[in-house]
Amino acid sequence: MITAGDFRNGLVFKYDGALYRVIEFQHHKPGKGRAFMRSKIKNVKTGGVLERSFRPDEKIEDVSLDMQKMQFLYKQGDKYAFMDQETYEQIEIGDDHLGENAKFLKEGLQVSVIKFSGEIIGIDLPITIELKVTYTEPGLKGDTVSSTYKPATLETGATIQVPLFIKIGDDIIIDTRTGEYQSRA
Repeated sequence: MITAGDFRNGLVFKYDGALYRVIEFQHHKPGKGRAFMRSKIKNVKTGGVLERSFRPDEKIEDVSLDMQKMQFLYKQGDKYAFMDQETYEQIEIGDDHLGENAKFLKEGLQVSVIKFSGEIIGIDLPITIELKVTYTEPGLKGDTVSSTYKPATLETGATIQVPLFIKIGDDIIIDTRTGEYQSRA
């Protein structure tokens, strides 16, 4: 058993008989009364998102997950092929198990496939990945350091916001937890 005070992004736990993953959480201490954890949790099976408040000392059932290192090979339709680096066994995972992670998958990327009781429930990407910008509007002359952002399309097809000085062909580092630009590579 764990407590709600142990929440962190990506934590998987059992609640009301279903598996949930913490999307985001915030410790909230009102001026009067007890502290509580505001959280957004996503049902691993259905993909439904709940906003729920927990007391920090509330007991929650922890689950044991198996992690298997695999390499992303290719996408075919709505299936993604992964290969175990040791046994060379290949598996396919559907869109429904990948969620937002699918937009950052690049051929050859090492990921952790998450299994619960032998069933695949998702993947964990590295915290940061390097991707190439394939399209963005040109920045204006003199826009070298600014807090203004513009949309950019990456080699995986994902669109994110980047600073104005980024141009087509630049390699950038993305935080996969938030989907935000970190820096130039």
